Amino acid sequence: MDQRLNGIGMTSARTRERLLQRLTEQGVKNPAVLDRIRNIPRHIFVDEALASRAYEDTALPIGFGQTISQPYIVARMTEVLLEAGPPSNVLEVGTGCGYQTAVLAGLVTRICTIERIEPLLLRTKARLKELGVKNVRFRHGDGYEGWKAQGPYDGILVAAAPLTVPETLTQQLAIGGRLVMPVGGDKQELIRITRREQGFERERLGAVSFVPLQAGLIGAT
Repeated sequence: MDQRLNGIGMTSARTRERLLQRLTEQGVKNPAVLDRIRNIPRHIFVDEALASRAYEDTALPIGFGQTISQPYIVARMTEVLLEAGPPSNVLEVGTGCGYQTAVLAGLVTRICTIERIEPLLLRTKARLKELGVKNVRFRHGDGYEGWKAQGPYDGILVAAAPLTVPETLTQQLAIGGRLVMPVGGDKQELIRITRREQGFERERLGAVSFVPLQAGLIGAT
């Protein structure tokens, strides 16, 4: 891995270890998730001007009114998705800069990821290729619609908040599959929905703050 990916100074391994310590103190326990956070160079997912802040536990802007989620939220959502065992087929709604995608990619068999903003998606494809991530399928599409042709899914992770849970997504879950997502307007909460033979089981996992999940597509400029 070249020096740009390894990082120096405020993007170095020592800085990443301090982040891992904070995540552990906040209750993240899954060693595979923590190891993945350690080994994914978050600084390459943000603009160079923000690279020195990449290992702070905070969300950062990535353009187009979108953000890279704070590391704790990425770790927490990943841990919650994997809690009942690693899913093999995962749908990610809201590819964004690809950081969450990269973290998940080393922990599941396959990811199908959807992004409505095409310039972000194109940038992310190149970034994940540079990292050697090969188990991701990309789609420029509307997250509300999901990606039915690639389902059903053992796991669905949504990185933006709708006001209510889209039925189109719950219907793309396999039996036993888990949907992890934020829901709400001004006040949002993280939830996990598990599909059972007899219906859906919903768990509330605490307050969060995400950009809203929006419909429609934005093409390349």
